[in-house]
Amino acid sequence: MDITSPDFAHEGPIPPEFAFGRHHAKTHFEFSENRNPQLKFSGVPDGCRSLALIVVDPDAPTVPDDVNKEGAVVPADMPRADFHHWVMVDIPPTCTGIAAGVCSDGVTPGGKKSPTNPAGAPDARQGVTDYTGWFAGDPTMGGTYRGYDGPAPPWNDQRVHRYHFKLFALDIDACPVPDDFTATDLKQAIEGHVLAEASLTGTYTMNPAL
Repeated sequence: MDITSPDFAHEGPIPPEFAFGRHHAKTHFEFSENRNPQLKFSGVPDGCRSLALIVVDPDAPTVPDDVNKEGAVVPADMPRADFHHWVMVDIPPTCTGIAAGVCSDGVTPGGKKSPTNPAGAPDARQGVTDYTGWFAGDPTMGGTYRGYDGPAPPWNDQRVHRYHFKLFALDIDACPVPDDFTATDLKQAIEGHVLAEASLTGTYTMNPAL
């Protein structure tokens, strides 16, 4: 099984149009187009009854004190943790991919209420991402973030972030997760049900020095 994208090469940079934020010369940050990239699925194994998708950044800083702070840097050797940008379940095995900009096209303050599903997957479900926790308490951006929201690593981070697009072929028709499920819920629910897994990795930074 394979997952690819015509919008970026494996282990290559993700174009800013598919990011939540991009570098600004004066303010360091501005919202970007935040479109989901095009994805293509192939080689789904026999016996697959549904697909699941996770997009995760394993390079999120674990200490937020100096994140996006003028005069400070986030050192490359700081311990890192996962930050999930997209989780989706109940994708039919006949679905061959996701068109660019279908599930996300622009930044929605407070999060998308009902993100659009890709063609060929009308009953897919898109879960809650880690932007929910990141923006908690923010009067402008706070809310429940569902569906795809792209990269926005700290503009003063000395590490280039990686984004893993992971596709899972499952032996179940519907993933047993709650309505507002998270990536943790998904991972627990698919234990023992994964027939195959594929991964595509892109990179992104808003640090002009990198």
